[in-house]
Formats: sequence, structure tokens, C-alpha cells
Amino acid sequence: MTTPDHSLAELLIVACSEVYRGNGEIVATGIGPIPRLGASLAKITHSPELMMTDGEAFLVEDPVPIGPRDYDSRKPAGYLPFSRYFDSAVWTGRRHALVSPIQIDRFGQMNLSYVGGTFEKPKVQMLGARGFPGNTIHHINSMFIPNHSKRIFVEGEVTSVSSVGYNPARRLPGANFSSVDLRFIVTNLCVMDFGGPDHAIRVVSLHDSVTLDEVREATGFELLVEGDLPTTQAPTEEQLAVIAKLDPHNIRATIIKDNPPGRRG
Repeated sequence: MTTPDHSLAELLIVACSEVYRGNGEIVATGIGPIPRLGASLAKITHSPELMMTDGEAFLVEDPVPIGPRDYDSRKPAGYLPFSRYFDSAVWTGRRHALVSPIQIDRFGQMNLSYVGGTFEKPKVQMLGARGFPGNTIHHINSMFIPNHSKRIFVEGEVTSVSSVGYNPARRLPGANFSSVDLRFIVTNLCVMDFGGPDHAIRVVSLHDSVTLDEVREATGFELLVEGDLPTTQAPTEEQLAVIAKLDPHNIRATIIKDNPPGRRG
């Protein structure tokens, strides 16, 4: 079967949708355009049991398109304001968040706070830990990285540990880490997971024409590989049509520099 023409962003949307496959009836939270479109695509095409919000206060049965929109077209399926979000989704573990940290280390610890300098006087100040500590200790988390590089996948530990990972040296005696569940990392080069020994990060698929050496060169720590790696699933005509409907303003084309094609050469 001929694969339709598609952009790298559209391939990544499909890859992001796959992180939600088989999750069951939980809240799918994609933070950022591509993660959000991935979660919406998952609900429409293969996981209708997922719950999604309109980004504000309502659960919706039909995912809301991103960008400027007509609020009167929403079809509310429930009420989930921020005041109820933690009790209903976060503390109960009924959520899978797809997030984009500024650094990740080999233990899956993430940094969303700062880089360079010191904690008191950072070179670049970001958002701060935000909800990362509580989210990572209570519910499923995956990551989306649009620019796979050693600046993101760092050697050693991240500059500021904003989340709970699998680093045994960071685990306090007596604390409960049983709900820590890091699933996938989708990047512009590959898809990875935490399925190696001791939750080591491993590569599970390479995007079209990307080599394993290229991924290793862009990663600051050793990557695990098991067997021959498949090529990441390309979008189908049906998926591309759904994506276009979910993103009528083509915001996806602005996420990766120069909006490259999904197939090289």
C-alpha cells in the first residue's frame, strides 16, 4: 500500500496517538499542539473510551479542534473544572499526560525549571516544577520532544529535578513510588520507552530513514536497543483527514522548523 505524503509533524501526531492505545477510561492530556492532536486522534480512531477536556472546564465526547474555534460547537459530556481535576484524575491515577520538558536524563527525571547558572541565579528561567512532582508520582506520563539533542537528553542528571523518575539514589526510604509509570518518549527522530532493565530508556522505533547512529549521536547517555528496530508507523489517509479536521489552521506546520516531510529523500 502506498503511504500518502505527510509531514514529520503529522507522523509525530500519529506516534503520540499510539501512546494512548489500550489506556482505558482515563483522561488523556496532551500539552502542546502535537501532543493534544495525538490525544484527540487516539480518541477518534482507536481509543474512544478515553476522556478529554475542552482545555477549560468541560469533558467532551468529540475532541475540540486547536486554534481559534467556535465554542458553541462544543458537545459537553461532563464537568471537570480545575477545582475537581486533582480528585477526579490526578490523585486517583486516572490520567495520562504527554508533556514536553526541557531536559530528560537516563532515569526519566525531567527538568522544567531552569538551565545554566545556579538555582538562585539561573541562566535561563523556565516555568518551574509546576505539577510535575505530583503528576509523576500519581499517574502515567509520556514525553514529546520536537528537537532530539544532547541539550535535552543530558549526560548525568538533569539540572533541576522537577519530576519523579527511576533514579534509586533519589528515592527516599519509606516513600511510595509504586504509581510511577513513565511510558513513551516521542521525538523528531524516534520513539523510545522505559522497557529496559531497571527501566532503562530504549529505542523502540526509528522514523523513516533515521539511523540508530544518528539517534545515539543526539543523546547524552547510552541507549538500549533490542533486536531489529521497526520504522515508526506513517499516517494513513484516514488519519491525515482527521488531523486536518482537528487542526484547521495548520498549527502543526509551525512546530518543527521548516515543516519537513515525514519521509526523507
